[in-house]
Amino acid sequence: MSNPPNLITQVSKDGQLLNQNNSQPKRGGIFNCLCCCFSRKEEQRSDDYRKDLSLEPIVEGALLPPLGPEHRGKKTLVLDLDETLVHSSFKSIPNPDFIIPVEIEDQVHKVYVLKRPNVDKFMQSMGPYFEIVIFTASLSKYADPVLDLLDIHKVVKWRLFREACSNYKGNYVKDLNKLGRELKSTVIIDNSPSSYLFHPENAVPCESWFDDEADTELEDLIPILKEMSTVDNVRVFLDAHKRDGKMIYR
Repeated sequence: MSNPPNLITQVSKDGQLLNQNNSQPKRGGIFNCLCCCFSRKEEQRSDDYRKDLSLEPIVEGALLPPLGPEHRGKKTLVLDLDETLVHSSFKSIPNPDFIIPVEIEDQVHKVYVLKRPNVDKFMQSMGPYFEIVIFTASLSKYADPVLDLLDIHKVVKWRLFREACSNYKGNYVKDLNKLGRELKSTVIIDNSPSSYLFHPENAVPCESWFDDEADTELEDLIPILKEMSTVDNVRVFLDAHKRDGKMIYR
């Protein structure tokens, strides 16, 4: 059984981006089956969100509804999924945290998922301080069930998938302008610089994670993000806390 193409957008250990969108999909194939923009379920979920948050007018064309009352005054934290919070593989790996079955054209493909060290602590710690958005270039058929299991503390407010990305020179770029949030109050954490190509000033660079059990990056980010949640402009804060494209930890 062959692996479904372009289901998960990842980087390899040498830093090369895998599954880039650098060619047009053929009609009728697995890619076309998976990559249709907004399934009926997703459209219904989006409509439900808007009904719940009808207190303010929705920004025309924005990917997200207006901030809900529980997040007024908070910054928006945009988190990548693969190689930032988890690592997934179609190949069987020892002691996976999750095994996600994905059915594609009457075939079930198993995806083996490892959680990055301290991801549960990180998510729980960030929940009270930010409006949390997962923005992944992977497809919802895979990412949705992963997030259902990963978000044990129920802190993720919104989920955005590949169809929400912008295609720029073969890359899936996460255009923060389209979120409907002020840029000065929006920060993105992503292991792939091409994902935040349009807004590097808003980015917290993150090392790609595959299987290092001694990794502490998410835990190291907690105090600096808590501090960032209190500033007026995250872009100014990040400019002062980055050197040579990397975060400076105190």
